[in-house]
Amino acid sequence: MRAEPQDFSRVLSSMCTEPHPVAREAAEAFLATNPGDPGTYQTVAELETDAVDALGEIVGLDDPHGYVASGGTEANIQAVRAARNLAATEDPNVVLPESAHFSFRKAAGLLGVELRTAPVDDDYRVHVDAVTELADADTALVVGVAGSTEYGRVDPLDALADVADDAGALLHVDAAWGGFVLPFTDREWRFDHVDADTLTIDPHKMGCAAIPAGGFLTRSPEVLDALAVDTPYLESTDQATLTGTRSGAGVASVVAALEELWPEGYREQYVRAQNNADWLADALAERGYDVVEPELPLVAADVPPTLFDRLREEGWRISRTGAGELRVVCMPHVTREMLESFVADVDALRRTVSTGD
Repeated sequence: MRAEPQDFSRVLSSMCTEPHPVAREAAEAFLATNPGDPGTYQTVAELETDAVDALGEIVGLDDPHGYVASGGTEANIQAVRAARNLAATEDPNVVLPESAHFSFRKAAGLLGVELRTAPVDDDYRVHVDAVTELADADTALVVGVAGSTEYGRVDPLDALADVADDAGALLHVDAAWGGFVLPFTDREWRFDHVDADTLTIDPHKMGCAAIPAGGFLTRSPEVLDALAVDTPYLESTDQATLTGTRSGAGVASVVAALEELWPEGYREQYVRAQNNADWLADALAERGYDVVEPELPLVAADVPPTLFDRLREEGWRISRTGAGELRVVCMPHVTREMLESFVADVDALRRTVSTGD
């Protein structure tokens, strides 16, 4: 094979990153294992229990239930699926903010549930009053975001829990990206802060595990029971996961990364990432661009489309928000030197854009 692995030196938009060396080593050691068949692959099954327990510590669960999923999309689909299966209604709906991840649209299409979308306010957090108006007796699930994909915002989760409780619905918190940075902030998002039922957290994002390594967690074994199907030809008798065969490499890398980095390594990583985001936000603001305050390590700024396109042509892997702003995610592989080089290109290219060269 002649293809070279991804070069991360100009990747600024991805919410995935290079795995930590210990996570990479663990993944390679468990490439041939399948936690979807725990009776056969007992060692990786034990590692998955360790992974769920460690993730439970991060999200404030003393007795966590769940598994290592392929990523946030699978975990979010499972949250919708569990809520639908537990709902008393035959016409379930899911109420979620317009800032929610596109995986919920996939879930709705797959599972035949109605999505009801609530607007966000001027600071990109969901309007709780709108969620209240949309929720009714057929609402199976209310969704809140803890670290939104476009702006890194945390919804008012406590208030959403009250709405869900009044509607007789479950509350799901999507912390796929935010779950490994929020522990070092004063935001309230964990199970011991908020009466949530299910939560998504992705170790292969800020957790520095190897892809694929997402996390689906719940406080109640009844949620997993609602997802379980019989598995007659395997050594285990039932299975609550969405996919059958799963990556033992991902499971092992989660355990290795958490043992190496939790909590102080992640704390140091968050501080570096947040400092980088603040630096970039200031640099872009000094150049006259409107910048969304980076409450978490994610920067959005309204650079002109022509400049954005020129930056892409220079090899920068950047993306836009739904509103068209430049979006930069300060992942662990993003260094200050990378950002300085990026801003230098902004300076050089905006001169050529303004002169039409």
